[in-house]
Amino acid sequence: MTAAAQPAPAEAPPPPRPGYGSVQALLGLTLAVLCVAPFVIVLVVSFGQVVEGAAWRWALSLENYARFFVGLEGPGDPSFLYLQKLGWTLLYAGVASVVAVAFAFPFTWLMTRQSRRIQTLWLVFLLSSLSLSEVFVVMGWDVLLSNRSGLPMVFRETGLTDWLQAVGWFDTLREWGMATPRNVRFKTSVFATVLTMSYLVFPYAVILLYPALSRLDPAMLEAARTMGARPLTVIRTVVLPAARLPLTGAALLLFVYLLGAYVAVSVFADPARQTLTITIYESVRGATLNAPFGAAQAVILLLTAGAFLLASLRLSRLAEARS
Repeated sequence: MTAAAQPAPAEAPPPPRPGYGSVQALLGLTLAVLCVAPFVIVLVVSFGQVVEGAAWRWALSLENYARFFVGLEGPGDPSFLYLQKLGWTLLYAGVASVVAVAFAFPFTWLMTRQSRRIQTLWLVFLLSSLSLSEVFVVMGWDVLLSNRSGLPMVFRETGLTDWLQAVGWFDTLREWGMATPRNVRFKTSVFATVLTMSYLVFPYAVILLYPALSRLDPAMLEAARTMGARPLTVIRTVVLPAARLPLTGAALLLFVYLLGAYVAVSVFADPARQTLTITIYESVRGATLNAPFGAAQAVILLLTAGAFLLASLRLSRLAEARS
């Protein structure tokens, strides 16, 4: 009678490489210094109190957070001013990110249909455009939308303003805050703010969508065309479902990025419709000089961005589970 076969001994895990633990410790320390420490400092400062002379002292007070939610006068006379600014922050970032992705998707799709050389040239151009600072880009749009030397002058000189008045659209533009009694006006307006913010992140949107659209299986597209689907039908039934997650992820990343936009908002947004980034700067370095309140606003803005990230991640997992 033969002996039962003995199970093969499990292989021992390979010994750690020399210095591997030191590398991990170094990476953890770098992450803590560059990411965790600044947030902890801002969080601690947000509980401070302002003293006479525009200075502040360490404390453990919730006055700054209460001021954000109910205003300076307290619950007895709530103003909700900063909640409104948070609303404008979310509105600008949300609309601008969706507009940027909506324009970047067809552009990227057409770019991936070109030769490899043309794609490379476009990618180099887009990556080069990222070297332009926000100040430089906003300055260009400021000149383009200027009432005296930009598009409003073109509208007036070419007769487009008279045509808008003749067809009755000019009154609608005035209701939207995009016209004066004499001519169209893009500054200051929600339209100009969203347009400039969308332009700022358009190259990022193309770069984020390019890998997913360039890796689509050509056989799927050919099968749809063979079955008689038109190009728009192919995009709607094949390309969009396949690129659903990249589109959502790109819009989300751009949304979080635009929450901190400053120059475009300060130039093109109406003072009553400015964002938290403006009031944070005014609190820390501007006229009000209230660093703890500015830190509290920054913490709330960061937590809001985190809440949207978690919600979108949850929705993505639900969509994957249903598909």
